Amino acid sequence: MEGTALIDAMRLVGAGLAMIGAAGAGIGIGLSVQGALTGMARNPDTYGNLLTNMILGIAFSEAIAIYCLVIAFLMLFGIVP
Repeated sequence: MEGTALIDAMRLVGAGLAMIGAAGAGIGIGLSVQGALTGMARNPDTYGNLLTNMILGIAFSEAIAIYCLVIAFLMLFGIVP
């Protein structure tokens, strides 16, 4: 019984650690939006190009957060031998 409790506890710890990547993705999204808005404020003519690149960067950062969430769910609800 103690071995099962230890595995369950480590499963919860691992899922929590996997979600640290979501915090990194949030920071990355914030910094990319900040940089794009600063660039748009300094040179409004580059609005279209900066907006496209910003949205693409946000999508890639958000994909990393989704991958972290999937790994956390696999750790919590996956089949462990």
